[in-house]
Amino acid sequence: MTREILTREILVLGGGGQVGTELQRQSFGEGVVVHAPTREALDITDEAAVARAVAERPYAAVINTAAYTAVDKAESDVAAAWRLNALAPAYLAAETAKAGIPLIHVSTDYVFDGSGTGAYPTDAPVHPVSVYGASKAAGEMAVRTGNPRHAVVRTAWVVSPHRANFVKTMLRLSAERDKLTVVADQRGCPTSAGDLAAALVAIALRFAEDEAAPAGTYHCVNAGATTWYDFAVAIMAGAAARGARSVPVEPIPSTAFKTPVTRPANSELSTETLTSAFGLVPRPWQAALDDILDQLIGPAAKQA
Repeated sequence: MTREILTREILVLGGGGQVGTELQRQSFGEGVVVHAPTREALDITDEAAVARAVAERPYAAVINTAAYTAVDKAESDVAAAWRLNALAPAYLAAETAKAGIPLIHVSTDYVFDGSGTGAYPTDAPVHPVSVYGASKAAGEMAVRTGNPRHAVVRTAWVVSPHRANFVKTMLRLSAERDKLTVVADQRGCPTSAGDLAAALVAIALRFAEDEAAPAGTYHCVNAGATTWYDFAVAIMAGAAARGARSVPVEPIPSTAFKTPVTRPANSELSTETLTSAFGLVPRPWQAALDDILDQLIGPAAKQA
């Protein structure tokens, strides 16, 4: 007697980004079909297109990783940032709620101003100080108010073997320069896009299987906090251990690195509610970095 496998379909948005790419590499389990339309195939800033897409299939969950993430450019491209980061989540929340579909939405540490001490709990008051942060905070509110079956998942300092990110930038610059200068007065939690994707899968499947899954806001980052400078030092050490070029790293203050947007001095996020609600315990960022460097460079040489 053969066992009947129940097929569930999940819609992933933002599939071309770091997290979206990793989501498509994840195992969702037996009987789960993942749909990840390109931006050209589905423009989520088009309300009618969102309505058609959500109504097209009986999705068990929708995971939205799409975002306008050019933090500095957003200061002069305000409308585009708000369309993708605030209006699009509002459309998704409204349409998924209509269909009774849970919505898992990825957000950011930039909803905080970075002036706090210690790790921000999920219920800390938001106070964005940039267009990017404000638009993402608005997107969170749209999801919370638009669909009762939601999980807003904030993350920070996302890195992976894909697209542009801090790890790849440090490796590229170390091949071009004899010294790196990196800010040492901004603190946060590096996050593997692969680890975040695995957590999003677990959350989405919980919502797909359990009508009483706990709606709310959660933080998902790798365990431990560091500075950008110390992160760069760890990347260079990891590169050296794998036989790649490694150069010295010099710490500098944020004031020496001028950008249109002031980055949060503190981006630490507490993952306590993620663990209590879903049983997910993030691993240390150092272990996640090793996996990324293994993919980008190769395994480290074994110690004699």
